Amino acid sequence: MSTRLFNLRLELITELDKERSESSLVREEPELDLRDATVELLRNEIAAMNVENFIVRPRRELVERFAKGKAWEKLTQTDLIDLSKQVAGLPTQLEPEDEEAKRFDLLMLNLQLAVLRSERSFSKLQKSVKAIAGLLEEKSSIPMIQAQMELIQAIQTDEWWEHVTPTMLENARKRLRLLVKLIDKNQRKPIYTDFGDVMGDEKEVAFDAFVRGDDFEQFRSKARRFLREHQDHIAIHKLRMNEPLTEADLRELERILAESALGNATDIERARSESEGLGLFVRSLVGLDRGAAKAAFASFLDGKPWRANQIEFVNLIVDHLTERGAVKIESLYSSPYTDVSPHGPDGLFQPPQVNELISILDTVRNRAVA
Repeated sequence: MSTRLFNLRLELITELDKERSESSLVREEPELDLRDATVELLRNEIAAMNVENFIVRPRRELVERFAKGKAWEKLTQTDLIDLSKQVAGLPTQLEPEDEEAKRFDLLMLNLQLAVLRSERSFSKLQKSVKAIAGLLEEKSSIPMIQAQMELIQAIQTDEWWEHVTPTMLENARKRLRLLVKLIDKNQRKPIYTDFGDVMGDEKEVAFDAFVRGDDFEQFRSKARRFLREHQDHIAIHKLRMNEPLTEADLRELERILAESALGNATDIERARSESEGLGLFVRSLVGLDRGAAKAAFASFLDGKPWRANQIEFVNLIVDHLTERGAVKIESLYSSPYTDVSPHGPDGLFQPPQVNELISILDTVRNRAVA
């Protein structure tokens, strides 16, 4: 991973230098800043290589030369080959970075290069970044994510991408790279799947199932923003406050989704089917009001001498209700609940208490079904 990141950053520097040499105009300041920042990342990595290390020692001359800023001012083709073939991948004494952050760096570097080279891979990479932003938005209750919410929501719009530049992508990379680890683990793998193309020239092939999936994710993203902007609507307010829905409320939800032109009838039907009801679909996007979530467990918690880990377990449920609007019973027996109790609620509570927890969650869920 580190070697690939090193080489992609070399490619980025090369493309930025190529733009400068091919243009009669003076390079814009943001591009100069991006080149300087990328050079500094690589130079710092090289400067942290111990030349007494037996792996580094044979490349000592190169390492010492490129640890200085002067060597990066004008890179020759020989310099680039030496850096790529002999320096990239050498052990460094820098603190190890989070793996998910590095994978996000990889994605964004490929996207920057696609912009500079006008490559067709741009569309696929763009969709991956939009998907990550959508998953981050679902974690809006986390303060670190909430602080970047304006950018996260902007990235999901087509307008942000109309005149996107490598500098804009670099800014997004730096602001979001440490947040991607907060996405649930079972949702990360499809985003970062990375297959090498070794079968010759690429050509664009549209698979209906894949296209529908992308369209549906866009529908979810647009619906989430729309619904959160209209939380004062009576049906949405009921869902947020854990008040029972009526059939009329469900019809109203379907009407506002259809009339808002967020998606088509197929999208709405898929939302209803996959979420086991339109009310649960909408609740999954707007979440449950935190006060309402706490109130649902008030009678369970009040006046009882609970231990700290028992309270922590219930607070986890409240957090998830706030984020997602409902909690499936089986999820209580997986992470992060099993991080508190390896056996889920059974390891912390007596059977009658477990039954009461399940009953509360069923009631919360059923109030969104009608």
